[in-house]
Amino acid sequence: MHVRVIVRVDIWSDVVCPWCYLGKRRFERALAEFDRRDEVEVVYRSFELDPRMPRGEGRPKVPLLAAKLGRSEADVREMEAQLEKVAAQDGLEYNLEGGLIGNTFDAHRVLHLAKECGMQAAVTERFFQAYFTERRSLFDEDSLTEIAVDAGLDGEDVRRVLEEGTYVDDVRADIEQARALGANGVPFFVLDDRYGVSGAQSTETFTAALTRAFES
Repeated sequence: MHVRVIVRVDIWSDVVCPWCYLGKRRFERALAEFDRRDEVEVVYRSFELDPRMPRGEGRPKVPLLAAKLGRSEADVREMEAQLEKVAAQDGLEYNLEGGLIGNTFDAHRVLHLAKECGMQAAVTERFFQAYFTERRSLFDEDSLTEIAVDAGLDGEDVRRVLEEGTYVDDVRADIEQARALGANGVPFFVLDDRYGVSGAQSTETFTAALTRAFES
């Protein structure tokens, strides 16, 4: 029997955003326990935390974050250590020490390929896991392709997308839509085109939002 989708949930996130992975997991937990979960469609949308980063390369994260936040590198390392503990409470393994940061535009283009192939959820999860748990790069073509293939995409399709500039307009459209909705940061969830939830909220908050979307 075909179940009709009643509510769409759009999730704006960036693949190098630690709170996005946490928010994703908390939302997934709420959805898994929700009675009408089969009537919910989840769509991941692109967002860039730092579009000024050069494409195709990774740079040491700690000094860049320290400069951006106006904090010392020791402060940033302490923040990351605390974040690892928060993630562990939600069943996620974060290994943040010595990590790289870079431009995520190409990773988002690959995620649009995954969407077209019906594999967006799987590839999104794989990208988060590769970056936060395995400390792998999402910034260069070879690493991106290898990780995408791990998740089930065809390697030739991925390389073609990266080389030909495919899905550029789709990524930009997602980012513009986020701005139009007033989203200055991520994760940002929109339920049924009506209700916004900003940040990695608790599972209970997501459950309440899902209930509201169905009841009104």
